[in-house]
Amino acid sequence: MRRVASGLTALAVAAALTACSAAAGERATSGRPAQDGPTGSAQATTGSRTGQNQNLVFYADGKQSQALEAVKRAGGTVVEEDGKLGYVLTEGGGDGFAESVGADPAIVGVSPDRRVIGSTSSRAGRPTGGGFPDAGSMAGAAREPLAHLQWDMKMIGADRANTKVPGSRKVLVGVIDTGIDGRHPDIAPNFNRELSRNFVTDKPKDERGETLDGPCEVPSCKDPVDEDDDGHGTHVASTIASPINGIGIAGVAPGVQLVSIRAGQDSGFFFLKPSLDALTYAADIGVDVVNMSYYVDPWLFNCAANKADTRKQQLEQKAVVVGMQRALDYARGKGVTLVSALGNGSTDLGRPTADKQSPGYPRGEEKTRKIDNSCINVPAESKGVISVSAVGPSGRKAIYSDYGLEQTDVAAPGGDALDGKGAEAVRSILAAAPEHVLKAAGRIDASGKPKGADVVRDCHKGTCSYYQYLDGTSMAAPHATGVAAILISRFGKPGPGGLSMDPATVEDLLYRTATHVACPTPRAYVYKMYGESETHECEGDTAKNGFYGHGVVNAWMAATIEP
Repeated sequence: MRRVASGLTALAVAAALTACSAAAGERATSGRPAQDGPTGSAQATTGSRTGQNQNLVFYADGKQSQALEAVKRAGGTVVEEDGKLGYVLTEGGGDGFAESVGADPAIVGVSPDRRVIGSTSSRAGRPTGGGFPDAGSMAGAAREPLAHLQWDMKMIGADRANTKVPGSRKVLVGVIDTGIDGRHPDIAPNFNRELSRNFVTDKPKDERGETLDGPCEVPSCKDPVDEDDDGHGTHVASTIASPINGIGIAGVAPGVQLVSIRAGQDSGFFFLKPSLDALTYAADIGVDVVNMSYYVDPWLFNCAANKADTRKQQLEQKAVVVGMQRALDYARGKGVTLVSALGNGSTDLGRPTADKQSPGYPRGEEKTRKIDNSCINVPAESKGVISVSAVGPSGRKAIYSDYGLEQTDVAAPGGDALDGKGAEAVRSILAAAPEHVLKAAGRIDASGKPKGADVVRDCHKGTCSYYQYLDGTSMAAPHATGVAAILISRFGKPGPGGLSMDPATVEDLLYRTATHVACPTPRAYVYKMYGESETHECEGDTAKNGFYGHGVVNAWMAATIEP
């Protein structure tokens, strides 16, 4: 999740050897043809899309006509309507449009549309290579060359589970993130290029003219669906479903299909409209489970009526909460199990006191706000979402991981370079990384040799693939997503996209198969590093507590439990 840790965590991470830990990489994540964009979700009605002063205006149930009148009175023009999620995309109206239209009782939230206007889909022109591996042939497959570095898979029994239930290729796993490197040798066999979509357009510079995503890689600034210029989404996808193919590593469910549903900018920002489009699209094509290792920008915590915020800012936060909840409900109602990273702020989400990172966009707008438990992180604290905390190799809650009795549903390996004496990359999570991203970051030299312990290269028959160690709840969530995919592979019934399973049933089985872990003794656990300390208090019992939720996900139990 793109949430930077603070306090002790920030100090410790700065000294860690990993190139992408909570402070860096965690800026905080073949099927039937489908129509471009969220199938039937958004329909242009009037006006042209100039991208000038565009807003998402959410209206109360049954108040669409009143909302349209309110938009008109405020001087705006409707350019799209989305009846599924109850909002209209508008443009015009001037600087005071949000406050003006938001004063109407039919309106429940107004958010600037911060994305770049463009097509809602991007198709790669490259042929699909290799096809999907036959799930049956994976049983008893040889251990992958880098399996000995995957302590995380051993912890949850995935190394055993994937010889019994590697996952069905009828299961579609949506990765709502910064994209997936679909040409990576250890992802390509499971990558569904045809169903993948890109809902963002690169923004070279922000509204102030400062560098945001950097130069566009293609003339349209709309990356192909098999590209990831950040690396975050590729790492997440690899943890879920890197295949057993004699290369690198194996994911939790190495036989399922990966669908990239990109909602994140190259810079790591995730804005509201692409997130809504991604969830709607996932629902409409029959995706079984989505992984959301991010929060919706620009608010780390969304508050309904914080006195530190302007009326326009309050309306934007309401729009994020309402809009995302509607999209999540729509997806869940269509059979999509929803998994989210919990966050990397070292915060008890049941007792938050301050938010120093919002609004995080445009950069430099951050302010310190007093907050309380009425302010929520989206989607981690949205209803119907399985939220995942992170543990290190010793099994302790990771130093950076958020927690909370209400908020933590399950835990999973997320890595913790500081879980031991000093800082070591091997305590983090190893998964696939795009070669071009590592080169751009200076992590490999001109000959392709890794420059540090955080990057691992695996070469076979003249082809090399790269892997990187990362920490974060972003890395924990895909372990839970993979276990959910195993459960759907076993118990799902024929349905849209291939298999279908009630998300409530998936959730119940995920909790039932998790390994219960009690709070530490004493409950007030003290993290010590570099001469400083920080205390996190665990509430609850062994069956459900604030550090581990219902327990650490268990792939082996998921592969063997009887319904």
